[in-house]
Amino acid sequence: MPQTIAFTKGHGTGNDFVIVSDPDGELDLSADQVAALCDRRFGIGGDGFLRVVRAAAINAGRNTPDAEWFMDYRNGDGSVAEMCGNGIRVFARYLAQAGLADFDGAGVAIGTRSGTKHVTRTEDGFEVDLGVWRTTTDEVLVRARGLSVARPGQPIDVGNPHIVVALADEAELESLDLSYQPLLNPEPPHGANVEFVVPADPLVHHGVGAIRMRVFERGVGETLSCGTGVTAAALAVRNWAGEAAPDRWRVDVPGGTLGVRIERRDDGEHALLSGPALLVFSGEIVLA
Repeated sequence: MPQTIAFTKGHGTGNDFVIVSDPDGELDLSADQVAALCDRRFGIGGDGFLRVVRAAAINAGRNTPDAEWFMDYRNGDGSVAEMCGNGIRVFARYLAQAGLADFDGAGVAIGTRSGTKHVTRTEDGFEVDLGVWRTTTDEVLVRARGLSVARPGQPIDVGNPHIVVALADEAELESLDLSYQPLLNPEPPHGANVEFVVPADPLVHHGVGAIRMRVFERGVGETLSCGTGVTAAALAVRNWAGEAAPDRWRVDVPGGTLGVRIERRDDGEHALLSGPALLVFSGEIVLA
């Protein structure tokens, strides 16, 4: 039986999301229904889907007992994902504008499938602590349309999996055809987002590193921005640059600019992502 649901559309540097409020966890949307909502021709349109639900209302919240709200994030094809850096800032904007959380103090804990993330308000939007980042010495070969040969990719984990590929110059970055999914060898068990990066010249200016990036997101395709991908790209370039590399980075993506900074804490290096988050319109839709 058709069901009418209320929604809000939001984005972070062009990475856009369909937001549905379901505080008591009453909605049980299938992957096909989520994909229909995110369809740009027959639905609302979005790179991903954010369900706003209380952590206590769903089983996933058992892993985030310190968070009142849980971000149930799905990719645009309806598949479940662990985390979304732009999405959680848009999620925070929704909570703030709906009066569901107060970001004017020390910030708010938000539950995700990769654990609780702490989000604070900034001058231009929100900053999220993505937690301790991880890399491996494994090398993944990446083939992409527009590149003449396979390139080595650096695995980076910031709550979800990424493979970062360094390119020689802006021309190589522009030549990529990301309407085709890059091929990874070996293929990670759960897939990965793939980021292609070019360092700025100079790489560091006034103590801040700068790179430009394009991304292919698993379950979505090329997007204008990917928050966790931006973070992974900055971390990979910082890792390649060596010990003298800065802890603050500016990353330009087709949808705008995001900031990444690293904080050293007792449990390791935390990666923090900052940038704008906007809500653009609300409405209702009939869902079959």
